[in-house]
Amino acid sequence: MKELTGRSPMKSPGAPSLRREIEREFWREIAKGLLSEEAAAVVGVSPAAGTRWFRQRGGMPSFDLAPLAGRYLSFHEREEIALLRAQGAGVREIGRRLGRAPSTISRELRRNAATRGGKLDYRASVAQWKADLLALRPKEAKLVTHQQLREYVQERLSGHVRRPDGTLVHGPETERWKGRNKPHRQDRKWMLAWSPEQISHRLKVDFPEDESMRISHEAIYQALYVESRGALKRELVACLRTGRALRVPRARTRRKAWAHVSPEVMISERPAEAEDRAVPGHWEGDLIIGLHRSAIGTLVERTTRFTMLVHLPREEGYGTIPRTKNGPALAGYGALSMNKALTPVITTLPEQLRRSLTWDRGKELSQHAQLRLDTGVAVYFADPHSPWQRGTNENTNGLLRQYFPKGTDLARWSPEELQAVAHALNSRPRKTLGWKTPAEALNEHLLSAQEAGVATAG
Repeated sequence: MKELTGRSPMKSPGAPSLRREIEREFWREIAKGLLSEEAAAVVGVSPAAGTRWFRQRGGMPSFDLAPLAGRYLSFHEREEIALLRAQGAGVREIGRRLGRAPSTISRELRRNAATRGGKLDYRASVAQWKADLLALRPKEAKLVTHQQLREYVQERLSGHVRRPDGTLVHGPETERWKGRNKPHRQDRKWMLAWSPEQISHRLKVDFPEDESMRISHEAIYQALYVESRGALKRELVACLRTGRALRVPRARTRRKAWAHVSPEVMISERPAEAEDRAVPGHWEGDLIIGLHRSAIGTLVERTTRFTMLVHLPREEGYGTIPRTKNGPALAGYGALSMNKALTPVITTLPEQLRRSLTWDRGKELSQHAQLRLDTGVAVYFADPHSPWQRGTNENTNGLLRQYFPKGTDLARWSPEELQAVAHALNSRPRKTLGWKTPAEALNEHLLSAQEAGVATAG
């Protein structure tokens, strides 16, 4: 084979892989904030290929995204070479048509041709695969070749926590790392957990004279995130403060996840009477979240601080049927489940107490249009990252944490028990109400409205 191509034999590519230029386009789309499946669709590859690229490279490209310089043959030029060669054009003719030197065409036809049949057979896809493979400049990571440096980094990432006297503290028992991104509320293993930046700068203090004991924090991150580096064990990402198994492109954090929030349901469109709290019937709502995707809905009336709690039972099949991507939400606070739970609670209120409902931007209320049709209450959404616009509800949620602490399973409480907690809050005197209870304040408003209605009728 070396006599034919001038190169050592190369392994057969099988089905030629996707071109590097396509992957470059994929990463450019990722940099715009697209998800891996969306970026794959834009560049014309399967979602599986996009997901594989994203995971194998740890959520970041490990090569230059700039277009190839003109000195290198492109895939389009290789297709032209293959077509002209099949038509019987000579090396000089091909060179003239492409604006390339004849020696470039001759070398391309010899070096990157397919050789499966024991002869040179030029095909653009195979030629591009060989060119991409030979363009790689494999270099072992410093953490692979330098054992002392690798041990130093690993020890400060995953070392044991000790008391001041040196005795070991084991911390909680934890499950084996499953490779998932940012495990939800559960115990994490106790370790030293120095950040890569701390490790990088501390090396200069601990080894001032040894220049070989130097590594950048970026190299440590890449050793953790990129599978092909092979320097550090993947489970060490659990030692990072964030616990992320993959990097998140910066542009992705600016994605708008609130497609259900249109301009006409923004809080700026809410009636002015809701702002001054003079008229009852304007509510604020939210969820308090617990372990195992459990939740309780909270509704607070702005004028009287009257509180109602919404029981959110899990849907049938939760925990028994396999989880499916984009499948039905079974945890109890999906959009359909929320509407089903909120509607009977709101419709029990007198009509004069059903004026508006202000929610945060959670997707659990993405079916707000149907909720408005079913209950007659107008729904509005707060601005992004503005919890003070629902301050009454936020304050009440803080009070409720006395009964439903964070990190506990909230699905164990029955509707009757939730009503008992709500009654406890509504029977508690409030300074802002002149030391009346929310129940008393609400009752006064209802009586005054009833008397006004009788007087008008008379």
